[in-house]
Amino acid sequence: MNGPPSDDSPPKLKRITQAEAQLMLAKHKRFLGSKAGGVRANLTLCDLSHLDLTAANLSNAEMNGACLRKTKLRGAQMNLANLFAADLREADLVGANLSRTDLRGACLRGADLSEAVMVQSDLRDGVLLKPDKAGNLHALAYDTRSTELTQAKLTGSDLSQSKMSNAFIVQTDLSDCILRNVKLMRADLSNSNLTGANLDGADLTEANLSGAIFRGAVLTGVVMNQTKLNGADLFGAVLDYGALSRADTTGAKLPRSMETLETGLKEIIAAHQQWIESSGKFGVRASLAGFDLRDQDFSGVNLAAADFEAAILKGANLSSCGLVMANLSYADLRQAKLSGADLRGANLIRANLSAADLSTARLGPVNVYGTTIQLWPTNLSRARLCGANLSGAMLKVAVLNNADLTNAKLADADLREAKLQDAILTGADTRSADLTGADLRGAHGFIP
Repeated sequence: MNGPPSDDSPPKLKRITQAEAQLMLAKHKRFLGSKAGGVRANLTLCDLSHLDLTAANLSNAEMNGACLRKTKLRGAQMNLANLFAADLREADLVGANLSRTDLRGACLRGADLSEAVMVQSDLRDGVLLKPDKAGNLHALAYDTRSTELTQAKLTGSDLSQSKMSNAFIVQTDLSDCILRNVKLMRADLSNSNLTGANLDGADLTEANLSGAIFRGAVLTGVVMNQTKLNGADLFGAVLDYGALSRADTTGAKLPRSMETLETGLKEIIAAHQQWIESSGKFGVRASLAGFDLRDQDFSGVNLAAADFEAAILKGANLSSCGLVMANLSYADLRQAKLSGADLRGANLIRANLSAADLSTARLGPVNVYGTTIQLWPTNLSRARLCGANLSGAMLKVAVLNNADLTNAKLADADLREAKLQDAILTGADTRSADLTGADLRGAHGFIP
C-alpha cells in the first residue's frame, strides 16, 4: 500500500516569460523611484530560468525560492534583494551587485560571480518551509540545506563582511576575491581556489579548507580555531602564525625554515656565483623557493636567475642586488629594501611588495639572445605594491596589469609603454612620471 504523498516535494513554480519579466521590471523601477504605478517586484516561487535580465534593477525585490537557473544577470543591481533559498545554478552574475542581499540557503552551483559585489551579503544556511493541510511546516525538497557555491566562479568578487557560516563552497574559484571580515564559521571550502584572495579579519572557525589553494592570499587577523587546513597550499600566502597554530595543518604546504636547508646560505650564494660566472657549467643555481628568509641581508649580491618563488623576504635587504630574470613570483617582499636593485626581466607575478623600497630600481626589459634578440619585460601582474616607493624606478614596458599600486610613490618613474590594464592607482603619486605610450585601459583611480 502506498503511503501518503510527501510534503517535502519541490514547490510548483509560476513560469515568467521574458515579456512578463520586462513589464514587472518597469513597474519595479517606478516603485524604486516612488513614482505612480510602481509595484515592488514579487517573484517568490517564480521560474525565471534562462531569461535575459542583464543590467536589470532588482534592488529590494522579493525572490524567495525563485528559480534563476542559467539566467543572465550580468551587471544586475540586486542589493537588498531577498533571494532566500533561490536556485541560481549556472547563473551569469558577472559584475552584479548583491550587497546586503539575503542568499541564505541559495544554490549558486556553477554560477559565475566574477567581479560581483557581495558586501555584507548573507550566505548562511537556510531552509524554505511550506505548511501542510494541518498547518504544520515542512522543509521543501532541495539539493542542499546550506548555501551552496559548488564549482561557482567568484574571481575578483568583493564579499567583505558577508556572513557565510555553514556555506558549502567545495571546489569553488574564489581567486582574487575580497573576503575581508567575512564570517565563514563551519563553511566547507575544501579544494577551493583562493589564490590572491584577501581574507583579512575573516572568521574561519571550524571551517573546512582542506586542499584549498591560498597562493598569494592575505590571511592576516584571521580566526582559525579548529580550522581544517589539511593538504592546503599556503606557499606565498601572508600568514598570521598565531592563528595558524590553532588550525590543523597536517600535510599543508607551508614556508620552510632556514634550519631545513641542506647547506648554509653563504654556501648556496657562493655556488650560485660560480654557476653564473661559468654560465651554468659549474656551481648550482640558488633555489630558495618557499623558504623563510625574512630580514636576511642580500645587499649587493648577484642572484640573477635565482628561484625565490613564494619565499618570505619580508624586511630583507636586497638593495643594489642583481636579480635579473629571477623568479620572485608569490614572494612576500613587504617592507623589503630593493633600492637600486636590478630586477630586469624578473618574474614578480602576484608578489607582495607593499611598503617596499624600490626607489631607482631597474624593472625594465632585458635582452634575451637566441636566434633573434628579444626584449623580456619585468612581470608584475597582480603584484601588491600598496604604499611602495617606486620613485625614479625604471619600469619601461613592464607588465603591471591588475597590479595594486594604491598610494604608491611613482614620482619620476619611467613607465613608458608599460602595461597597466585594470591596475589600481588610487592615491598613487605619479608626478613627473613618464607614462608615454602606457596602456591604462581599465585602470582605477588614475589622475593624469
